[in-house]
Amino acid sequence: MTQKIDYNLVIVDDHLLVADSLKMLIETFSGYHVLYHAKNGMDLQQKIITNKSIPDLILLDVNMPLMNGYKTMELLSKEYPEVKVLALSIDDDEQMVLGMLSRGANGYLLKNIHPDALKIALNEVIEKGYYHSGNVANILLKSLKPKKGTPTIKLEERELKFLQLSCSELTYAEIAALMFLSPKTIDNYRSKLFKRFQVKNRVGLVIFALKNNLISI
Repeated sequence: MTQKIDYNLVIVDDHLLVADSLKMLIETFSGYHVLYHAKNGMDLQQKIITNKSIPDLILLDVNMPLMNGYKTMELLSKEYPEVKVLALSIDDDEQMVLGMLSRGANGYLLKNIHPDALKIALNEVIEKGYYHSGNVANILLKSLKPKKGTPTIKLEERELKFLQLSCSELTYAEIAALMFLSPKTIDNYRSKLFKRFQVKNRVGLVIFALKNNLISI
């Protein structure tokens, strides 16, 4: 990926050794700068205010004292929805993965990830808005069993087309061009469906659509 500017990144982890190691590694990647490290969600809140700088991307540990990854993710989705988040954990438990993704995380990484894979994950989240490793993708697929007795959901033809294209790797701008619509119209479709289906991001939208048989892949 060719990057013209540095993307500002924050690491949120209660283990200083892990945070320092990640910082040293990430700053060897072209195009990234680590602003600071926070020990938990409460510390992150304070540092965002103190530093007066909202990061482009956050690496967020799931298991932390005082304010864990789940609560922190809920806060970020509400207060800073433009910030991309990669969850970090030593565990790929299904409930943990789905818990973070459903709250708005753009991806989920294991802490034993290879440095090259971490770089790929950062680039994918910046470029496409999400990253899912093989393990996480399998967990997502397993969670997509349609619910019994789910009422039929009716969508307009263009809303359905938008949903189908959202399952691809196309950006929202590319979807707009393909549908011969303005980016603003696509933003309106996205916001309307987010609200209607009570989801917080593109991953949640696609999961909902697949679970309810609105689209197929």
